[in-house]
This record gives sequence, structure tokens and C-alpha cells, in this order.
Amino acid sequence: MSRKYYEENFKKQLVNIYNQGNHTYRELHEQYAVSPSTLRQWVIRYNNTKSFSAEDNRTDEENRVIELEKRVKQLEMENDILKQAALLPGKK
Repeated sequence: MSRKYYEENFKKQLVNIYNQGNHTYRELHEQYAVSPSTLRQWVIRYNNTKSFSAEDNRTDEENRVIELEKRVKQLEMENDILKQAALLPGKK
């Protein structure tokens, strides 16, 4: 199943409509065919950071974990290279 792509202006319009307090997620879902859970996620993200991007909505701790995971992968690759290099002088 392919993911639907929604323009940022469309998302902003729906968030603004919801924030006015006159509509529920279900009503907006029925009118615009966007799932209530997606609408809820948009509202939470946009109200917190004025952005729909997941990267902009991460906590400092989440960003730190991502950086540490990248560093672990880098060190594992370097370790594998060093192990392979250590085996080369023994081969003839």
C-alpha cells in the first residue's frame, strides 16, 4: 500500500480548522478523507513546533540516541576494517 502525500498548505488548513474548536477529528476525516490518527498527529506536531516534520518534533534525548546509533555503526565498520587488515599480513 502506498502512502498518501499531502501538501503542507492542506495540512495547515486542516490543523487551523481543528484548532478553531468547531470540528472533531472524525468530522474532518469524513469531509477530507484523512484518517483521524493522521489528523491528530498533524495537530500535535504543528501546535508544538509549527512543523509537520518528524525530525523537527524529536526530543533532545531522541536526537542524542540517533546520533549515538550512528556513531556505533561507524565504530563497528571501523572495527571490521581493522580486523580484516590484521589478517592480511598472515596471508601469502
